[in-house]
Amino acid sequence: MASPAERIRTAAVKAAKTARKWADTAAREAERLLKEARKRVETEQRRRRLKAALRRTGKVLKAAGRAAIVAGVAAGIASARAERRARRVSRKKG
Repeated sequence: MASPAERIRTAAVKAAKTARKWADTAAREAERLLKEARKRVETEQRRRRLKAALRRTGKVLKAAGRAAIVAGVAAGIASARAERRARRVSRKKG
């Protein structure tokens, strides 16, 4: 039969081994959670960057649309002026 000191030592060693095993398990779980959190943050950052890029693209397209409208109006005005001049020249000749 083991002495009380040996029983205490055996129990302490067993408790220490169990604690170490659970500490390893906790460390692995913490690493897994950290990895998942990093992935989620990267995804959110990517989504944020994509939204910003889409916003910038939208602004560029709006500016291009406005420029096209202005160019169309300017072309219409230039065409009307040219037509008016052509009529004046033909009246003077005629």
